[in-house]
Parts: sequence; structure tokens; C-alpha cells
Amino acid sequence: MTKKEDDFTSIIDIDKLIHEPSRLLILAHLYVVESADFLFLMHQIEMTAGNLSSHLSKLEDAGYVEIVKEFLDKRPHTMVRLTKIGRDAFNAYRKSMKRIVDNLPGK
Repeated sequence: MTKKEDDFTSIIDIDKLIHEPSRLLILAHLYVVESADFLFLMHQIEMTAGNLSSHLSKLEDAGYVEIVKEFLDKRPHTMVRLTKIGRDAFNAYRKSMKRIVDNLPGK
């Protein structure tokens, strides 16, 4: 396989679940904290509650995030954290994207 073919394979093999911009933003925010409150994420990423919930469900189904729902002072409270699988997947994604960008022609 030539270097050029290898570069295209890297693009094709990128984790498409993470590559979606909204989910990439969610994971990037969660990557730098131990956990985050649902409302904090919603405001930071500027998403509606329904949209964020939908993306979090997809990430949870993949095992990338853990969602903990509880009650604080009789009010619902949702915390989200990146799992080990999610952290590893995000690191692999970052490395793949860096390799792709670093190997672009003209560098």
C-alpha cells in the first residue's frame, strides 16, 4: 500500500460516531473534566436539551459515556462522564486526525 492509499484508509477508518461535530464537542468537553452536569454541557455546547440527550444516548450506547441520573433536593440531576472506552476512543480519534492533517500534501 502506498503512502497516499494509507492516508485515505486513515480517513475512511475514522470513528464516525465521534467525527459528528456535536458529539465531538461533547467528548472534547468531557475529556478535560471528571464529569459534567447535563445543564452545564447543554449551555457550553449551545444545544437544546433534546438534541444533547439524543447525542448522549448514542454515545452511551457505544459505551463512550456514562450517564448518572439522581435527585438533589427533590429535583432531577444528570451527570455525564467519559468512560475508559470513550477516553481511549477519543484519544485514537485525536491521533488519527493528527496523522491525517500532518500527512496532507504541501507540508
